[in-house]
This record gives sequence, C-alpha cells and structure tokens, in this order.
Amino acid sequence: MTPIIAFQAVSKRYRLRHERPRSLREAVLRLARRPSALPSRDDLWALRDVSFAIQRGESVGLVGANGAGKSTILKLISRVIMPTAGRVAVNGRVAALLELGTGFHPDLSGRDNVFLSGALVGMDRPAMRRSYDSIVAFSELADFMDVPVKHYSSGMFARLAFAVSIHLEPEALLVDEVLAVGDQHFQRKCLDRIAELRQTGLTIFLVSHALENVRELCARSLWFERGCLRADGATDSVVRQYLNQVFDDEQQRLAQTGDAAVPGVRWGNRAIRVTRVRMCGAEGEERQVFATGEPFVMELEYTADQHVPAPVFGLAFWRNDGVHVSGPNTDYAGHTLPTVHGPGLVRYTVPALPLLEGLYHVSVAVVSADHAETYDYHDRLYSFRVSNHQGGTRERYGLLTLQGAWEHTASDRPA
Repeated sequence: MTPIIAFQAVSKRYRLRHERPRSLREAVLRLARRPSALPSRDDLWALRDVSFAIQRGESVGLVGANGAGKSTILKLISRVIMPTAGRVAVNGRVAALLELGTGFHPDLSGRDNVFLSGALVGMDRPAMRRSYDSIVAFSELADFMDVPVKHYSSGMFARLAFAVSIHLEPEALLVDEVLAVGDQHFQRKCLDRIAELRQTGLTIFLVSHALENVRELCARSLWFERGCLRADGATDSVVRQYLNQVFDDEQQRLAQTGDAAVPGVRWGNRAIRVTRVRMCGAEGEERQVFATGEPFVMELEYTADQHVPAPVFGLAFWRNDGVHVSGPNTDYAGHTLPTVHGPGLVRYTVPALPLLEGLYHVSVAVVSADHAETYDYHDRLYSFRVSNHQGGTRERYGLLTLQGAWEHTASDRPA
C-alpha cells in the first residue's frame, strides 16, 4: 500500500545570518570599507537524514523539545518549505493547522477567508457554500464573520482556522500547537472532533507538548531530538522514552545547580536554612523514581542560627506541564512546631503515592507562623519521576489514581 506521507533521507538546513544589512546601500558600503564585514552565517540543520512512512488512516503524534524539528516536518508535508536533501512524498489532500492565520488575508473578513481557503486547496465556491454554515457553527464566530480577521484575537483565529481545516475534505490533517491558544472548552471540542475524524479513516499528524492529548489521540508516535528521529513506535512506549530523557536531563541540570542560592529559584532571609532535601522509599533509601501506590517520603534537613518560634514547613508539588498538584504544609496539618534553634529534620510521608506516570517538581519552603516572612524557599529545585514500568498501576490517563473499586451485577431480567 502506498503511504500517504513518506520521508526518504530528508534533511533541512536553515542559514542564519547575523548583522544583516538593512539596505543594499548599507551592504555595499560595508563591503567597500571591509570585505570581512559581510554578515556572518551559521547553518542550522533542523532535520538530518529523517526517514519514515505514514499509512492512510494512521494517527501519529510528534513529540520532542522545542527546536527538535517537529514543526519543520509539518511544513515540509504541507509544502510551506522544501527539503535541502532527500524526498518528501505526499499522496493526498492535506489540511494544515501550523501557525495562526496561515493562508488568511488580514484585511479580508472571516467569511471571505473561508472561501479563499477553499479556493487555495481546489474546492469550488458551491462546495464551500455547502460547508459554510457548518464552519460558522463549529467556530462559534457567527457575530464576527464579516469582521476583518486582523481584528481577531489569537483564540478567534484558532477557532476559524480549525473549523475551516476540518471542512476542506482533507485526507490528512496536520495540527501543530496552534490549538493551545484556545480556551479549554474549544480545545476539548477540537480534540473530540479530531477523535471523530480519526474514526472515519482520516490520517492525523499531531504536534503537542500536552502528552496526554497525544496518548489519547495517537496510536503511534515519533520522537525527535535535535533534528534526528530518536524513536518510532507505539505511543505509550515512545512517550515513556521521551519522558525518561527529559527526566535525566532535568536531574543533570539540578545536579549541576547544587544547593547554592540561585536567583529566581531560591530566596528568603535565611533565618532558617533548608540544608538538604531527600526523597526516599519505604526503607529510607534515597530515590528519584517511584511507582504509583508506593510509599513516598520527603526529608528536609534544616538549621536555624537563631531562635525561631513555630516555623511552618511546606511543599508544593508540580507536574512537568505546570499543573499545581498539591501544597501541604505543617500548619494546614495542625502540626505546630516548637521554637527551633540549630539543626533539625522535618519529614513528610505519603503512605501510597497517588500520582500517575510523569515528571514532577517539588518546591520546599519554611516560613513564619503567620506566613508573612519567608525564611527559605526553593522553587521547583527538586524532581522525581513516577514510572509504572514494572507494576504500580495499569491506569494511564489523568493526574492521579482515585484507587476506586469496580463492581458489576448482571441483570436477572431476560434480554
């Protein structure tokens, strides 16, 4: 079967020029004064020798850090740019959501841009008229269709662009991070529609840093790093490999940072100093990888150079995408500390960690009894990973497990 999209040893190079002359006159004068004053140029290889094939009806996610080459791949598929080397084959009509307003003329109204978008992909005006009402209904922009799109907000752009793209009768839909600008209601609406289109056999190519969306919509994923294809396979496996690498990189960064005060990530008057933070398992062994349901312990060693009455120790847990998971402290728990002076240890124990797979960061703080004075605050300086490779739980979606129990009772009534 001929794939709908195929990359054969594709490389893409961008040439970055520094100190580019602002006019021809400036360039000539600069060259006349000093030939070596021509703007310097660096070659940036966005992709290097990339090969893969996508069959019709596949749903494929692209994951990786910013600058890994994901958006370049979508632009190559949609013919926005051409490869430096290799061959890109596209066998079907592609609708692309790459950047806000791509293909829209800012001075034209939303209505005119709908018909312009159809014309650009070869759809005649009668066909677009038949789709127009559905496009407007999906975008929820009925009151703004006669307004020039240059007056649209980024969210309105995304609504109209997505609504148009799914009505162009594509055989493949390319979606970049453009949906991230929409409100939560519309993002969910778009994701639900993508799931519906996938069931009809539409090929989906999705770039997203929201890995739960990739897991939900894509059976297969490609992981790119610095322009190279690192992994290609089942989404759960590829996402796990990618997150493991993110975790390793973060741990290395934190190890290099050390415990020294770093502007922007640690502050306080140091009346009490947190001198060491440990994450431990059930046996007290220091670890940075845990399974859902395992005991989890955080130990905070501190020292106070003066007598400090009733300090409050607290933690803040954050998922890697910035979601604030929890913020326990000794005050909320009704655990009032005495006046402290010298070294000491505070321990926070979670009997069964409810978090699902992912990378998490922890902030550590010690403040005054009235929360008005900060003695020491370490903002997301510590990281741990939840991994269920070898058990823990079979749950995959969401943030945490509710540890509920399922029951089923068969009806006695005849079918």
